[in-house]
Amino acid sequence: MAQGRAAKRPDAVAGIVGDWARERPELDTSPLEVLARLHRSYLQYQSRMASRLDEHGLSVAGFDVLTALRRAGAPYRLTAGQLADSGLVSSAGVTLRLDRLEKDGLLVRERDAGDRRVVYSRLTEAGLAKVDEVFAEHLENERRMLGGLSPAERRQLSRLLSRLERSIVESDDAPAGRTDRAGTG
Repeated sequence: MAQGRAAKRPDAVAGIVGDWARERPELDTSPLEVLARLHRSYLQYQSRMASRLDEHGLSVAGFDVLTALRRAGAPYRLTAGQLADSGLVSSAGVTLRLDRLEKDGLLVRERDAGDRRVVYSRLTEAGLAKVDEVFAEHLENERRMLGGLSPAERRQLSRLLSRLERSIVESDDAPAGRTDRAGTG
């Protein structure tokens, strides 16, 4: 019974939208219904992910570096520029992250044999074991967080979020005053 009541109670975003409807009824607040919920969901996700990674002595940024190196395949090495290009790690913070991971024994830096100017960061055996363990736990944690959605809903949400990302990126190029095309497709 309590679960049924909770499902009918409006969420925080619905309350915010209702407040704006009362205070400024002439404004279309429908973007809040998507983007505020997305933002609140992200904050909840980020908090849970960071907490789990902290249990392993890792930061989110350090985990991103380790997973990028792991995804690169054997010999699990990339340059700082390649790590920055992976899209998950900013070039400004790469060196600090690499320093910490190297200090923790999870990666080593190696100069390229053919061009000594090129420096690779490579997972150590301990780093490979750590990322494999933590990534498996990370996926299980994400599965739990998505437990309220059916597999079909997850696929639909994935497609919609992909479209949302494109829409946000393309909005930089859109002329001011462009109308919403979401209902046409």
